[in-house]
Amino acid sequence: MFELAPTSAQDALDWSWDRFQPFLDDLMERELNNENIDQWMEDWSKISKLIQEIYARLYLATTQSTSDKEIEKKYFNFLENIYPKAGSAGQELKQKLLESGLVPENFEVQIRDMKAEAALFREENLSILTEEFKLCSKYDNISGKQTVKWEGEEVTLSQLLPVYQDEDRSKREKVWNLSMDRRLQDRGEFNKLWGEFLDLRENLAKNADHPNYRSYRFQQMLRLDYSVEECKEFDQAILDIAVPAAKQIYKKRQAHLGLDSLRPWDLNVDVFGREPLRPYEDVTKLISGTSRIFHKVDPVLGEYFDTMHAEDLFDLENRKNKAPGAYCIDFPLAKRPFIFQNAVGLHDDVQTLLHESGHAFHVFESIHLPYSQQLQYSAEIAEVASTTMELLTSPYLTKDQGGFYTPAEAARARIEHLESFILFWPYMAIVDLFQHWVYENHEDAKNSDNCDLKWGELWDKYMVGIDYNGFEDVKVTGWHRKLHIFQEPFYYIDYGLAQIGAIQIWENSLTDQLDAIVKYRYGLSLGATRPLPELFKATGGKLAFDAETVSKATKLLMNTIEELEKVK
Repeated sequence: MFELAPTSAQDALDWSWDRFQPFLDDLMERELNNENIDQWMEDWSKISKLIQEIYARLYLATTQSTSDKEIEKKYFNFLENIYPKAGSAGQELKQKLLESGLVPENFEVQIRDMKAEAALFREENLSILTEEFKLCSKYDNISGKQTVKWEGEEVTLSQLLPVYQDEDRSKREKVWNLSMDRRLQDRGEFNKLWGEFLDLRENLAKNADHPNYRSYRFQQMLRLDYSVEECKEFDQAILDIAVPAAKQIYKKRQAHLGLDSLRPWDLNVDVFGREPLRPYEDVTKLISGTSRIFHKVDPVLGEYFDTMHAEDLFDLENRKNKAPGAYCIDFPLAKRPFIFQNAVGLHDDVQTLLHESGHAFHVFESIHLPYSQQLQYSAEIAEVASTTMELLTSPYLTKDQGGFYTPAEAARARIEHLESFILFWPYMAIVDLFQHWVYENHEDAKNSDNCDLKWGELWDKYMVGIDYNGFEDVKVTGWHRKLHIFQEPFYYIDYGLAQIGAIQIWENSLTDQLDAIVKYRYGLSLGATRPLPELFKATGGKLAFDAETVSKATKLLMNTIEELEKVK
C-alpha cells in the first residue's frame, strides 16, 4: 500500500490512475470475512485518503491562483481521468462490503450512508459530476477577475471592503457603486453559467430516477436525519422571530446614523463615528494574536493552531487572482488541515480565522478514526465546530487576554458579531428558500429573469430595513454573489442550524466553560460515526428547527448585546 502522501500540488500532479488500479483490483479480488475485514478496510481507506488528498492539494492550488492555466489543466485532468474511475471503483467496493453483510466496528452510520450512496450511484453521472466541478472553477474564474481602479490602483473587490467602514458616506456610496457596477458587468456570464449548471443537474437527477435535483442532492449530501419540511419550518421560524429582531437592529443603526433610510453602503460603518477596528498590521500579528486567544480557550486547541503555523498550513492574505472566500480543507493522509482566507486588515478577518480554525480542530480531533468514511462528517456538524469557536473565543479578544482590543473595542466587536448572527438568519433563509423554489420550478428557473424576480421577492420579505430604491438590478442579482447557490447547492441552511447548536454550547460555557470544551471536543472526535442528532447532543447542543429554539437563541443574543452596550 501507499506509504507517502503528496506534499504539494506539484507532487500530486505525478499521480495517474495506473498507479491506483492494481491496489483496487486486489481489494476487489480478496474474499471478505471476519478475520480480514479490518485489514481490508484499512487498505481501502489508505487509497481513498490518497485520492482525497490529491484532489485537495490540486483544488487548493487552483484557488490560490485562478489565472494559473497549468494548474487548472492538471486539476481538470484529475477530474477527467482519476475522479470518475475512483467513483466507479469506490462504488464497486461499497457494493462488495454491503453484499458481505459485515459491519466493521463503529461503522453502522457508514453502512447506512453507503446504502444511500449505492442507491444513488449511476455510472453515467460520473462524467456529469466531473463537468460540474469544471463549472465551479468557471464561477471562481469569473469572480477572481473582478477588479476595479480605486485611487489610482487596480484592486480586488475584497480589497475595497475597508472603505465600507469609512465615515465619509459619499465615499462609501461611491465605492459601493463602483463595486456593484463591476459585478453587473458579469451578469450575462453568470446567467449563462447558471443555465449550464441547471441543465447538468437536471440530468443528474433524471439519471438517478429522482423527481428533481433537490431530491437527488439531499441524498447526495446524505441529509438523512431531517427533511425538506423541517428546513422550511426553520425558514418560517426565522421569518417570525429573527426578521423582527433584525429589523430592530437596522432601525437602531439608522437612528444612530441620523438617516431617513438605511442604504446598502451604510451597513458597515461604525454608528458612533469611531475609526474602523484594525486588529493587526500584518498577517503574522493576526496569527500570533489568534494563537494566544486559542491558548486561553483551551491549551490543546492552541497547540493545534500553533502546529498549523509551524507547518505553513495557512494562506491568509488577499491578492489579485486569488479565488474569493475562505475555507478549511484537509489532507487526510498527512493528517493536517489547511486554511485558505482573504484577509484585508479588518475584524472580519479575525472572525473568519477563528471560524476556519474550528474546522481545522475538527480535523485534528477526528483524524484518529481508522477509516476514511468515518471522517466524512456532514456540513451541519462541521459548522458547529467552526461557529462554536467564534463564540467561545469572544471573552479573550482583549489585549489583556492576549487578543487585539481594548475592553471597549472588544465589546464593539462582540456586538457586531452577535448582531451578525441575527442579521444572517434572514439572508440564510432567502438563500435556502430560493434554492427550494429553483428545483421545485426547474423550467422556470432556467430563465434568469425569473430567478431575479424570485430573489427580489424573498429579499423584500426577509431583509426588512435596507433601502435598495434605485438599485433594483443590484438587489435582484444578489443570487449571483452567493457562491453556494452555484457551487454547493443547498449547503447554506447548515450554517443557520450550526449557529443554533453553537449558541447552545456557548450558553453552556457561561456556567461551566471546562465542561463545554470537553463536550465540544468529544463531539468532534466522533467524526461521522453517529447520526447527526447524536453528534449535536454529544457537543452539548441540539439539532432543532422549531420557533421555540430560535426564540431562545435570539433572546440570548439580544440580551448579551444589551449588556455589552454598557461597556465603556
